[in-house]
Parts: sequence; structure tokens; C-alpha cells
Amino acid sequence: MTGLIAFREIVLKVHSRCDLACDHCYVYEHADQSWRARPKVISPEVISKTASRLAEHARDHELPSVTVILHGGEPLLAGTARLRLVCEAFTRELAGTAALDLRIHTNGLQLSPRYLDLFDEFDVRVGISLDGDRAANDRHRRFADGRTSHPLVLAAVALLRSAPYRHLYQGLLCTVDVANDPVAVLDALVELEPPRVDFLLPHATWEAPPARPDGAPDAYARWLLRVFDHWERRERPVPVRLFESLLSTLSGGPSLTESLGLAPTDLVVVETDGQLEQVDSLKSAFEGAAATGFNVFDHAFDQVAAHPGMRARQLGLAGVSDACRRCPVVRSCGGGLYTHRYKADGDTGGGFDHPSVYCTDLRELVDGVEGRTAARATAPELTDPAELARSQEELTRVLLARLNADRTGDPDWARAWELLAAVEAAGDAGADALDAVLGHPFTRTWVLAALDATGGGPRDGAEPARRLTALTAAAVLRGGLDLPAEVAYRDGEVYLPTLGLLRLGEPGTEGRAALRATDEGYAVRDGRAEHRFGPAAGDARWQPVRTWSPGPDAAPVALEDLDPYRNCFARPPRLRLGAGEAAEWRLRLSGAWELLHSTVPGFARAAGAGLTTLTPLAGGPRAGGWGEAGRHGPGALGVPYTAGVRETALALLTGRRRARLRALTEVADLYALDGEWQHPSPWRERPVPVSRLLADVHERVAVEAYRRATANPEPGGADRIHRALDRLSEAAELTSTGKRLVAELRWELKAVDA
Repeated sequence: MTGLIAFREIVLKVHSRCDLACDHCYVYEHADQSWRARPKVISPEVISKTASRLAEHARDHELPSVTVILHGGEPLLAGTARLRLVCEAFTRELAGTAALDLRIHTNGLQLSPRYLDLFDEFDVRVGISLDGDRAANDRHRRFADGRTSHPLVLAAVALLRSAPYRHLYQGLLCTVDVANDPVAVLDALVELEPPRVDFLLPHATWEAPPARPDGAPDAYARWLLRVFDHWERRERPVPVRLFESLLSTLSGGPSLTESLGLAPTDLVVVETDGQLEQVDSLKSAFEGAAATGFNVFDHAFDQVAAHPGMRARQLGLAGVSDACRRCPVVRSCGGGLYTHRYKADGDTGGGFDHPSVYCTDLRELVDGVEGRTAARATAPELTDPAELARSQEELTRVLLARLNADRTGDPDWARAWELLAAVEAAGDAGADALDAVLGHPFTRTWVLAALDATGGGPRDGAEPARRLTALTAAAVLRGGLDLPAEVAYRDGEVYLPTLGLLRLGEPGTEGRAALRATDEGYAVRDGRAEHRFGPAAGDARWQPVRTWSPGPDAAPVALEDLDPYRNCFARPPRLRLGAGEAAEWRLRLSGAWELLHSTVPGFARAAGAGLTTLTPLAGGPRAGGWGEAGRHGPGALGVPYTAGVRETALALLTGRRRARLRALTEVADLYALDGEWQHPSPWRERPVPVSRLLADVHERVAVEAYRRATANPEPGGADRIHRALDRLSEAAELTSTGKRLVAELRWELKAVDA
């Protein structure tokens, strides 16, 4: 069946009874009492058939691994002989098909060396239920006669932590009770050095709401936030899955727990009689809520995956209530655990199309964690241009290293790569020179093109090595290094990134030449002859990269009309400008820059930060005067050569805004892209992704400022931006960094409105 999500996790009920009488247990104390009719212990036939069904499912879906969780009741009551049958059957059936991750979840009372020796043999990891210190644990986890279970659980954990078995220790599961002291609970759990702690909200529905001793709708959030604060004070001594899931989703990552987030469920439950059911917590809703009508003897797992109840929990955003879909924290809370959404719907019986009964708690918890961590979670690249530049250079280096790995077996590449390493090792001069050529925006364009070619696209097999030799030679010359720099030229010329174009022969010729730095500039030896070229050489065969200065205190900007990899914009670049054309363009650029600084000085300063390269583009200005940020590293911008001063000013402003946002998205997570999220846009007929809406607002705030300053405002322009910002503020996909960016845009617009 197509469109089905494969089961990667099986909960196998190996025993349906328990040796404790916990009053918050969803199996025995809640609405569904089907356990009473189940066999106490799983049969060998159910074990064997379940293992073969899982292996079949793993083969059909090509699953690399599957997880089997032994559960109950209390699974240790099944005894070591029956548990061995389970371990052997699943290990045998999955061998050669998928890696097997075996786990067991127990209250620990029966745990002993004979069990742990078995688990060690099959690498079964052990999780233990414990609600904290003795006072907290005794509130619910007692024997039927009221006796405490706490000392026995501590003894089990101590045994599990001992040297022979420590590697099997998976963690502790704690059910929240707001009557307990949250600080004492965390301290008690941390003292046992668990690899992980899981905090779970007690199962409840709108028909059987959770206990709220003080009547407050956010009591559970306040309790968990006190735990979070103490966890932070103790410098996060152990992983806490609930908190780590929130931190992950708030930064654009995935949910790490079924109880939060929008990830589709991939779990099925096998009861002791072989019945296949949905997630076990549904037993809290109503009798038969978890049932599917399928069993392991007659039905494949794919049939269960197609069950409406299963499909409902695989719909992501579409699977939550309308109120949840409109909530800005839905990506983190996911509407809460499916079970907790249940509410009787009069004559229709009941349904899950509701917010969680813990809705207020979840909203307060997500907002509370975000508020406490937003400053640390915000990417420094957002506010520090120097940090953005460093991150971008590191990204280029990472991509170049990946390309190097793809060029194994190319001797020309290997020689150039060895020289590149020698340049970097040649002290500050070499490191600075290498930074300059790697920071050249079109170095990124070349690397991406070469990676595309190694991935199967069109290729010139020698081109990557030719460019690398030229790049390395440029670094040698820039640094004045005493290193051999040989370049391979094609069609009679070679471009040296950041320096210029050197003609070494007639068009159509190929060859090699050695370059070196001299006191006056550079020298090239081609065969026996040596020629001088460079800033003071006056060699007609040398075309240097021209520059333009935006102002007396600004770094010069390269006017790049030579690099063959500058052809990365939506429109073609101009060919090499004549001397007169270059002079005229410099005048227009200076006029545009002066106009920006006189009208929108704050935006002009931001546009100048990190600008290193301008490329003249063919044709006139595009509609609206937008500049172009192509497929290259940051710092470059394409500007129509024939644009007038006012049009060039707008192109510089909007192009730099676009380039900055693109650079940010390459090194920082501004939003998550894990769903079909669409938002109404004031400028477009159809809803758009948050990335498009954010890009529109990011550019148009600057445009609105410029138009107002030049007495040419767009009617209703500010109102549209305000509406878009309001929509972005409600966008659940935005990370902490993305929300900080939206806040900055609001401040920019506020200054414009003033």
C-alpha cells in the first residue's frame, strides 16, 4: 500500500498482569479493561508469528533498524525462559534484514542478575519507572496492600548501575504529579545517574481531566518549568527528553518524543493474545479505543498501518484540531499526546479533534522554555556581520573538503590540494591570503558547480583541478609566499581569483605555467621565458580585477567582470567593461551610495556590511529595481549596468537585503521545513511558505523606508508589511532566531513609521 508509514517500533506485551497497584496506571485503572480477558503471558506462537511479521515488514519497507520494547503489565513476570524465547525469535528473524534494538520497560521489582545476564546476552536495554524520591514514588507506586515499592526499585537501579550491567541502563521514566516537590524529584532521579530521564504527564482526557489541586489550568507547566529551571541551574546533569524535544523543535529540529511534536506515529502494540492495537495510552479514553480488529496471525503490519486510527496519527499538522493548527507553538507541542485530546461529542460518541486537555499547560511550557533560552538559542550570525562572515567561510571550507573527498584519484587535484595546505601552514601571511581567496564569493559558485558535476551532472573532468590550481596560485601571490605555484590554463588564459585574468597564449591553446611573487608584483614562467605582470608591470596580457570605494572609510569593493563563475545570476553578466564604461559605472555607484546614505543611513550601513563584490549585469533594471543575489557566497551582488542612480540605489539596497537573508539561512535555522505550511501573503494571490513570506517582508521593509525617504511611498505599503509581520508572529515554523529576526523587522518598520 502506498502512502503508509512503516512501523519502526513494536511494543510487545509479554505479560498482562502487574505486581504493583499504581493508582495512575492507564492499563488497570482507566476506561479500557480489556486486560482482564487477555492471557497472562504471551505464548510461543504469538512470539514466533510477531517476529516473522516484523521481519516481513522490515524487508518490504527496507528498514535499516527496528525497535522492540518488551512491556506489560510487568514484563519481568513472564520469567527468564519466556523472555529468552522472545529475544531468540526476534534476533533470528531480523538477522540479515534489519538491526534489532531490544528494550524492556519495567518497574524493577523482579530485576535480578539472572534477568540482567539474559539481557546482557541479547543487549536488551532496561528502562525503569520511578517517580522521584520516596515521598513522590509512594504517592502512586505501591503494592496492593499499600506497602512502599521505593527501596526495591532503588535496589534494582543499583544493580543495573553496577559494573557488569551499566551498559544496559537506558533511563528512568517519571510520571508527573504536581503535588510532589519538583526540585526533590529531579535531584532524586539525577542521583541515580540515568542515561536519560523521561517526564510524562499523567494520562487524562476531557472526560477524565487531570488532577489540579489548586485549580490552575497551568499547574503542570509551572511544575515542569521549576524542574527545567533546576535542571538548568545544575547545568543539565542528565538528558531530559521532554526538555530536549522542546529545545530541538524551537530551533527548527524534530520532535524527540511521541507526546510532543507533529512527527507521524510509527508504533504498533502487540498484546499477549496477538491482537494488534494502537498506542497503549488510548486505553485511557474509552473501552476499545486502542483496538484495530487485526491480529498477527491473520494480518500483516501494513494492514494495521492503513487503519483509520493509525492514519489519523500520521497526518502531521492536518491531524490536529483547527484551534491547534492556528497556534504558534503547535510545531513544538504537536497538539499534545493524541490520547489527551479525547472528548465525548454527544451523539457522535467521541473524538480526538480537540486541543489537549493539557492545552494551557503545553502553551505555557513551550513559551516558558523558549523565553528562558531564546537569547542563547539565537544564532550570533543574526546580529554580528563578522560572525556571519566567519560562518560563511567555514561553510565554503566544508563544501571544499567534501569536493576534495570526491576528487580521489585525480593527481592534478591532489598536487593543488597539497599546495593549498602548504599555503595555510605558511604563517599569518598564508592564512590571510587563503582566507581572501576562499572568501571570494564565486569560489562558492565553483565549488557548488563542481559538486553538482561529481554528483552526475554535466562535467569537464579537468576543470575542478584547473580552478583549484588557480585559486591556490592566487593565494601564493597574495601572500608573497616562496612556494611553487603552477597553473593550468585553457583557451590561452587563466583567471586568478581576486586578482585578475592572465593571458598566456593564443585562444584555443592549453598548457601550464609557473607563477611567483616578485617585489614589484608577479611573474610567470611559460617554458623558458619569464614575464612580469601585476599592479606596476603594465603588461597588456594582464587584466586586473577593478575596485570601487563606497567611501573614505569603507573597504574597496571588487568590480568583478572577469571571473567565469560570475555567471550565476538570473540574467547574464556583462563582458569585461571598457575603461570608460568602468569609470561611468563607478560614478553611478557612488551617486547611488550617497543617495542611500542621505535618505536611509541605517539601511545603507547595513547594506555595506560585508559587501565585497559587485558584478555588472546585462540589460536594464528589473521591475521594482530589485538587485540580484545569485548562487554564490555572501558579499556579492549583481547590479544592472545601465540602471540610473536611483535605480542602482534601490538595487543595492534590496539586493543586499536578499543576500543577507540567504546567507543567514545557509548557516542558521530561521524556520523549520518539515511540513506543508502555507501563509496568506499581502503581495501574492496564493498562500506562500514562511520562507517566501519572510523574504518578502525582509526586503520590503527597506523598500518602504527608501520610498518614503525619496517621497515616493507605496500606497498601503506599510499596512501590508504590518499584516505580514503579524502572520509571521503566529508562524509555528519560526525558530528562536527566526522570531528574533521578525522582532528586528518590527523595530525597523517602527522607525520607518515614525
